[in-house]
Amino acid sequence: MDNLIATLVSPFQFTFMQQAFYIVILVAIPTALLSCFLVLKGWSLMGDAISHAVLPGIVLAYVFSIPFIIGAFIAGMLCALATGYLKENSRIKEDTIMGVVFSAMFALGIVLITKIHSNIHLDHIIYGDPLGASWQEIIEGGVIALLVVTLCLLKGKDLLLFIFDPQHAQAIGLPTKVLHYGLLSLLSLAIVTALKAVGMILVISMLIAPGATAFMLTRQFQSMLIISLLIAVFNSVLGLYLSFFIDSAPGPTIILLLTANFIGVFIYTSIKNRNTEKLSSSPLSVE
Repeated sequence: MDNLIATLVSPFQFTFMQQAFYIVILVAIPTALLSCFLVLKGWSLMGDAISHAVLPGIVLAYVFSIPFIIGAFIAGMLCALATGYLKENSRIKEDTIMGVVFSAMFALGIVLITKIHSNIHLDHIIYGDPLGASWQEIIEGGVIALLVVTLCLLKGKDLLLFIFDPQHAQAIGLPTKVLHYGLLSLLSLAIVTALKAVGMILVISMLIAPGATAFMLTRQFQSMLIISLLIAVFNSVLGLYLSFFIDSAPGPTIILLLTANFIGVFIYTSIKNRNTEKLSSSPLSVE
């Protein structure tokens, strides 16, 4: 029995695992909250675009010896601003523009990283490496998580109105452009933090799966936020914990658990809705 308990708690005895748990939790909090807004607004492709677009920013940040988070944030915002400008000044749909912009920036990042001799590990950028998280990255993640939580508490209702009815939000005097680019800024910051945990390829799942799963379980926005947060944090911790024993990559393990949650909830709600429809459509027996 003692050996079993010692084995179960063994991941928490290593400093690198403790730091990894901190970073995945701090990534799960902002991505879970933002995923609710993204799902409701239909911005899943925007998250994918920004996550790919940060690569040239990371490489150039290395060249100019500045923190990666600054370069990645600037590149992400440039992608968002370029998408917005092209949408407003052309007849092309937003999803088409995003496909062109993010693929071009990602390709630029690949070219730069192959031409510049550096110690940047492309695999760590693409797939994430929470086991190598430093205390500085944990502090940065904590600041970003606190910022996202604070702004969601202060401006959550305004953002929700902006998402569902931007014309009405503008008519009553809300700063819609500030809300628009503020949401994009928070999204960029969350993606930059999530790069360390799950990488730029898988971060889109962290930004969509918790909110999409919560959306199927409730119609109340506050409940959706709480459910999304619980799903993201629980699966992030469990995925990292399981990866220690099965010797798998932590990021993909977390994403697989989030996907399994989504599929399970989808099946549950489908069966529940089908049973409800049968009960409502069945004729009443008259004796």
